[in-house]
Amino acid sequence: MLYMLLEWMERVYHPPGFGMVRYLSFRSAAAAITALLIAFWLGPRIIRALRNHQIGEAAKVEAPKNHLAKAGTPTMGGLIVLAAILIPTLLWGNLANMYVVLIIFVTVTLGAVGFLDDYLKVVKKKPKGLIGRYKIVGQVFVGLVVGGVIYFFPHWIDPTLVPLNTSTTVPFFKNLELNVGFLYIPMVVFIITAESNGVNLTDGLDGLAIGTVAIVALTLGVMSYISGNAVLAEYLTIPFLRGNGELVVFCAAMAGAALGFLWFNAYPAQVFMGDTGSLALGGAIGALCVLIKKELLLPTLGGIFLAETLSVIIQRGYFKYTKRKYGEGRRVFRMAPLHHHFELLGWPEPKIVTRFYIAAILLMILSLATFKVR
Repeated sequence: MLYMLLEWMERVYHPPGFGMVRYLSFRSAAAAITALLIAFWLGPRIIRALRNHQIGEAAKVEAPKNHLAKAGTPTMGGLIVLAAILIPTLLWGNLANMYVVLIIFVTVTLGAVGFLDDYLKVVKKKPKGLIGRYKIVGQVFVGLVVGGVIYFFPHWIDPTLVPLNTSTTVPFFKNLELNVGFLYIPMVVFIITAESNGVNLTDGLDGLAIGTVAIVALTLGVMSYISGNAVLAEYLTIPFLRGNGELVVFCAAMAGAALGFLWFNAYPAQVFMGDTGSLALGGAIGALCVLIKKELLLPTLGGIFLAETLSVIIQRGYFKYTKRKYGEGRRVFRMAPLHHHFELLGWPEPKIVTRFYIAAILLMILSLATFKVR
């Protein structure tokens, strides 16, 4: 909104200095700074309100015993993250751009699903919160909307997207796109649902999920800028997606919001983001990969989230298999998700988080290298 107002003023009145608002780099930096300031200002106020209303984390049964000390820590801090992402995006983003509209829709809708889950758990004291299948329904709905718009109405987003709407670029190969055809919508549903749940599973140690999200958001911002820049896209022989660069504003806001929230969520955490934040952030990351046509890079870029998810799938699958075969369930990991396995190996929580950050940065470098190593 602020961007559109300033652009109108610059076009009509030509005030000196207002021309910089047209630059994506300026608006992205402004969005990141605005998000950081909002998180710093809003954080203590929301944490205080959550404490006053006794909205705290319940003791987790499926976690190491040292996590019992975290019971009562304010949760639903995802409200801080969502506000710090959405407000700068609305201020500095081009709201006439359908890429921006879609990513805002994903973030708000999945944030609402996560909020409902947290509300039922910590306010209504329902141990399981929102029933799992209802969460899946919300995630599938979001995937259907995003996939449906791209599949059936690509001209709404960008006329040049029409021949590419059901395609995705293949890492490490030049001028190679994989067209999945009628499987495109199911693919989008799977990506958004899986990534949303992946970030949710990763959110088990202080600062782990939100710090990793910041790294991924920065990477996606770079990719979006390249995809939306005709010169860079031609130089790197990737599809040029007109208007895609506007997603950089959202990615910058996400990175700024994540860093701002990390200030309060770092060990020992003053607040947890809960499903309010994790479902929304995971869904947004999945949707961003879809919108910039880098779906096949998600296993690399979101490698931390993938590893956490696979550890849970492997653990449960192997336990059920061995129980059926031997009458006694056996485990691959000491505990799943993966970060709990390292805790039970004796690693201190801050060391686990730092090493996961290092792994995420290495995966970020590898993901960006795919643009040149082809």
